[in-house]
Amino acid sequence: MHMALPAGRGVLLDSAVPAIPGARAALRGGRCAPRGGGYVMREITVSEVDGILAGHAEDREARTGCTAVLAPEGAVAACRTPGFAPGSRETEALRPEGLTGIVHGVALCGGSAFGLAAASGVARFLAGKGIGFEAGGIRIPVVPAAVIYDYPGNLSRGALPDEATGRRAAEAASKAPLPGGSRGAGVSAESGRIADPGLTSPSGIGSFGLEFPSGFRLACLAVVNPLGSIVDHVTGRIVSGVRLPGGGLAGRQGILARLAERDAPAAPGPRQADGPPQATVIALVATNAPLDRVGASRLAGMAAAGITRAVYPAHLLLDGDTVFALATSGGPVPGASWLGALAADALAEAILRSVPGGGE
Repeated sequence: MHMALPAGRGVLLDSAVPAIPGARAALRGGRCAPRGGGYVMREITVSEVDGILAGHAEDREARTGCTAVLAPEGAVAACRTPGFAPGSRETEALRPEGLTGIVHGVALCGGSAFGLAAASGVARFLAGKGIGFEAGGIRIPVVPAAVIYDYPGNLSRGALPDEATGRRAAEAASKAPLPGGSRGAGVSAESGRIADPGLTSPSGIGSFGLEFPSGFRLACLAVVNPLGSIVDHVTGRIVSGVRLPGGGLAGRQGILARLAERDAPAAPGPRQADGPPQATVIALVATNAPLDRVGASRLAGMAAAGITRAVYPAHLLLDGDTVFALATSGGPVPGASWLGALAADALAEAILRSVPGGGE
């Protein structure tokens, strides 16, 4: 008999895989059913991974904000960008062949390109705590960042989030479970941004992860602002996104029809993108598995599959989808493919939990 478990009560998974005794990739987005030989997993958010702190800052009047994920002792990091229109900072430094591969924080921000200023606030906060690489008598933290295009909901006209917003997010970072919904970088996030004005749906920021009896932890964080609609990755049901003028949510054929209308050239001639990037899912997966830079890069790449499971359609030309991976070590060594599969499921669930009531 399958029984849904309330959020925060744990997850039951079945029998063993060699890499982590007693674990098998039976995750169903936090709603697994008890099965023979199962045991309880504890749900966590990204701030509960070893060596990770997280916090939000937002301006409610301007309707934008920043979410800071800190790794004060450093974390092996990587980044994958399956979207075609990203807004980001220092992601090239995270390539496996780059010089450092260690970060001290990640900033996820509203504000489109202007919002990247918030990452400087996170970096200055960390430097003030003596965190970062020593260079000429000062500390320089590595703080990559990615942004969403949160206009027109963001009313600041490019002024926010700024460096002060990033500092406030870093100051708020803690080990407490990170709240989701309309917080931090997700204040003005919407799904179904391919729709006409007034026919999108609210989304926000979501986090989901698991702690295993072995001490292994993995959690994902997602700021969800896609052109497409959000899909429950367990049931396949569209739960948020493009809405119909007469009420209700558009189905897959309706979404494709709207996409065809959007892509149709206004006049004969070469087709061009209509305006600046207007959507994105920016995400982060953190684990205490001891990964090297290649392993972190693979994890980011496999985790990105969670976007395609939970957003339809995903990775469009005006989506700037970006996924960071952070590994803090200290936990057991998992199998790489199992780890990636788990991360993809966890990211899909984090995306679902960005929707008001989506994780219930």
